[in-house]
Amino acid sequence: MRRLWATKEVSFSLIRLFLFSAAAFLQGSSCEPQNSQNRRGIHNLDYNAVFRVQGNVYPDGYFYTTLNIGEPPKPYHLDIDTGSDLTWVHCDAPCINCPKSPHDPYKPANNALSCHDSLCTFLQHPPNYPCHNPSDQCDYEIEYADHGSSIGVLVKDFFRLQVLNGSVARVSLAFGCGYDQDISGSPPFVDGVLGLANGKSNLLSQLHELKVMKNVFGHCLSGQGGGYLFFGDKLVSKDTVWVPMLKQIENYYSIGPADLLFNGKNVVKNGLSFVLDSGSTYTYLNSPVYEAALSMIKKNVDSKKLKVVHEDKTLPVCWKGVEPFKSINDVQMFFKPLALKFSKVKNAVIEMSPETYLVVNQFGNVCLGILDGGEAGLEDLNILGDISLLNKMMIYDNDNSRIGWATAKCDMLPNFDQDQDTDTHLYRLERDYDEL
Repeated sequence: MRRLWATKEVSFSLIRLFLFSAAAFLQGSSCEPQNSQNRRGIHNLDYNAVFRVQGNVYPDGYFYTTLNIGEPPKPYHLDIDTGSDLTWVHCDAPCINCPKSPHDPYKPANNALSCHDSLCTFLQHPPNYPCHNPSDQCDYEIEYADHGSSIGVLVKDFFRLQVLNGSVARVSLAFGCGYDQDISGSPPFVDGVLGLANGKSNLLSQLHELKVMKNVFGHCLSGQGGGYLFFGDKLVSKDTVWVPMLKQIENYYSIGPADLLFNGKNVVKNGLSFVLDSGSTYTYLNSPVYEAALSMIKKNVDSKKLKVVHEDKTLPVCWKGVEPFKSINDVQMFFKPLALKFSKVKNAVIEMSPETYLVVNQFGNVCLGILDGGEAGLEDLNILGDISLLNKMMIYDNDNSRIGWATAKCDMLPNFDQDQDTDTHLYRLERDYDEL
């Protein structure tokens, strides 16, 4: 979830999740539709799904994909968030506070999960929260690190997923029906959040539990905007570099230790850990590391060609040139690359060219997309946001507790089928979304 700095800045999407069993807006017993995968025998961990991604780092500040939910299926745009695990949509239950969104709110149909449901039990805070009546629904309250929140009920309904063999999987999954949202700043123009953190409530974990897919997913976000998201391991590049997941923060994707380099020189040598959070537009470094990195970047800037412009409040640090810049390509010559070098894995380096830590704004100035995490209330956490993940296929392999990356052209799908070209598969995906 996103709180915008001035106009577009985003903070870390760690959540606190509270569940309680007061029957509020969705009265009645839990009613779960029979899983189509049970009728059709869809029990194949080799199933893979792919989703078109839209959005950008600037000016929108978020990336989203479209999921089709319900019978008949209706499209919902969901903000892609690896920093939280519960997927939710604006819900007409009725909706007390739902910001303007692209589609009408989801309408529940007596399909709330019971507070005795295993998924509700897993999410309860505290774990022994009493649930005396099996007919009581499973309510939730999420509070994000930026103080945004969603209150609602866990429900279950059908999702239609485009799989790579050309068919459509129809699967019943649980998600949040949010009827009261408090989103700080200017909220993204979406219908809800697609939570992908490594928790039992995320959609991929549910698909894995149903033996539909492996617990592996990835995203490829293009610096030109858009990209793709995939579930399963079919699209994983052979050139992927892997590092182990750290378990420092439960359910969140963390990697390290790594040294931060600027133009091949150490910014810090202590070895840092980073949380990967697609729910944050920009990257956050803890205050000492941020100050060290900012100092090295400023020392490298040619003050005759770039001047700090304090009146530009797009981001904390912006420069202007002799003439307004039209694109990031106009400024790359003035800046050196950053990199993360992992000390315990040979040749494991995440390269970050200037286009993955800078943006050119509407005024033609270039601004630093790395922010002070201390000022954002993140304390010692270091967050890799969307900007640092651009033009890379990022893979989250929960089955093997590892995270990988590979350089990729994210504006087109990789060639996953030798018999058909990529454009044909991408066309089918777009066509089916439009038809659904």
